[in-house]
Amino acid sequence: MGPTKRDPPRVTSTTSGLWVEPENDPRATGAEPVGEKETVWEYLCRYRMTLVMKCEGLDAEQLARRSVPPSTLSLLGIVRHLANAEHHWFQRVLAGGAAPGPFELPDVADHDFDGATASDACVAEAWGEWHQAVEAADEVFWSQDMDREIPYLDGTVEVRDILVHMVEEYARHMGHVDLLRECIDGRTGL
Repeated sequence: MGPTKRDPPRVTSTTSGLWVEPENDPRATGAEPVGEKETVWEYLCRYRMTLVMKCEGLDAEQLARRSVPPSTLSLLGIVRHLANAEHHWFQRVLAGGAAPGPFELPDVADHDFDGATASDACVAEAWGEWHQAVEAADEVFWSQDMDREIPYLDGTVEVRDILVHMVEEYARHMGHVDLLRECIDGRTGL
């Protein structure tokens, strides 16, 4: 098993314009990862924590708000989308499972985004599925060799490619999250 699971961060207000003061930033773990696998996993964990931090303190309406028209992106939709991505790459591709992602519907594109509604039940479901997908992903990942090749589509993909892709997926969406959050309540920062 890999490094220990971390508790979700708690964000406090700052006066510097930063999201959280550097000395209180839960993403600065002090961990000194060794090797490729631990290093890339550490980056993925930091992006996951950033998602939690950027969504904290908002109600269901704010989380579901599509605050950058004409885009249909919302913070809640991104949580749902990333739950699907975690499930797809780690449960289906790496573990060989066949179950659909928690927010996938057959023949319905973008259900993860479009099904994000302003209800407490939808928010609870999204975070519950995301946490479950992350925990399952970590368990599957730590049992893998980075050089292992897995059949995928018409070829193969290495475990390292999947992990780097997940870092890329989170990094891309954290830019969206920054803009969405700023449009909701003006909050900016790292």
